[in-house]
Amino acid sequence: MTFDAFSRCHPAVNFLFFAAAIGCGMVIQHPAYILAGVVCGGIYYCLLYGRRGLSRMAGMLLLPVLTAVLNPLLNHRGKHVLFLVMGKSYTLEALCYGMALGGIFLGMLLWFGCYSAVLTSDKFTSLFGSVIPSLSLLLVMVLRLIPAFTRKTKQVLDARRAIGMGAEQTGSLREKTRSGMTVLSALTSWALEGSIVTADSMRARGYGCGKRTSFRLYRMTKRDWLLLALITGLFCLVLFAGGTDASYTPAMRIAPLGWGFPAYCALLLIPTIFEGKEAVAWHISISKI
Repeated sequence: MTFDAFSRCHPAVNFLFFAAAIGCGMVIQHPAYILAGVVCGGIYYCLLYGRRGLSRMAGMLLLPVLTAVLNPLLNHRGKHVLFLVMGKSYTLEALCYGMALGGIFLGMLLWFGCYSAVLTSDKFTSLFGSVIPSLSLLLVMVLRLIPAFTRKTKQVLDARRAIGMGAEQTGSLREKTRSGMTVLSALTSWALEGSIVTADSMRARGYGCGKRTSFRLYRMTKRDWLLLALITGLFCLVLFAGGTDASYTPAMRIAPLGWGFPAYCALLLIPTIFEGKEAVAWHISISKI
């Protein structure tokens, strides 16, 4: 992973951008907005993670496909019946609604992946540690739990494989199930013990008892204030310009696009454009040497 130009902005700028991008992506179900969120999120995700991001995105594509295919099996509302599955209607409207939900899930995976890379724990605690110290510590612990849980799982599986007790080395399904339950028990114990140790350590350091300082100082610059104003303005335009309404069942009704859509695209492309501007300036400076 490489640190892009947008990551070097003030944490308030990073937080406001992701709050706007993720908030809009979770609420708006218009297909054009969903597609814009997935495309812009995918571009920024690849800028942050490189080739590893491409391989991860290939695995993420399975989620929207499954959501689109399985949703009509559970939701039978719709006017246009494509075919019957076990006597139940498989409708076009439910299929489109499943595609929209899958696109939203994929967009959230991408933007939360970008969020975890840009807004690190030290930025978050620097931003909210003095205002909500206990809640900020809890959120940091929750956000870092999944990647830490993944790394610990790999370590436990490798250790069991080294002593001949890996899942692929066991015999029957019962033994594999027992092995999986043992790994899950070890991971749960590790997570609980780690949270207690972290809480005791922070309490011993006096966290939350008074005004805290950060090991890294973040100061708002003119560029940061301009970005804050731009993000706020584009976000308000998306909210009040209209053209975001969409419903799929029982009948599809999709509002025509308005001025909010180009504002939404401009909002989501801010990190990418920022990185492109920095790259162009860097190449120009190199060419003058």
